[in-house]
Amino acid sequence: MLSRRSMLFIIVSLLHVVLYSNFHAYAQESLTCADDIEKYCKGIKPGGGRILICLQAHETELSVSCREKTRELQGVIKDCEQACAADIAKFCKDVQPGEGRIVKCLRERDKELSPSCSAKLEMIGKRLQRRGE
Repeated sequence: MLSRRSMLFIIVSLLHVVLYSNFHAYAQESLTCADDIEKYCKGIKPGGGRILICLQAHETELSVSCREKTRELQGVIKDCEQACAADIAKFCKDVQPGEGRIVKCLRERDKELSPSCSAKLEMIGKRLQRRGE
């Protein structure tokens, strides 16, 4: 059985792939954080959650709308952690986190996932598709 710390690492890695990697495109397209990204994260290469991490580091300096968007995303991440923890432990415990391997593992078992994890991942996928990411 995985320790709580290992589980948290796996979940965070999963969510980096599912959410963080798309945050830059989402924020730029919606213009919610475009100015903040330009001001605080100009030299940061998008992908791997780097833009969101940069924005979080400057949270007190962000525009209200961008701060709200980053907090919204943090809420989605927390929801996913709760919804998918058991599925990751059950199906993907031996999978090395990173480069989308946890997501791939879950997708390969999509018919076996708990309803809560399946619904949460589907909701995130639809949200990202709706925004053209």
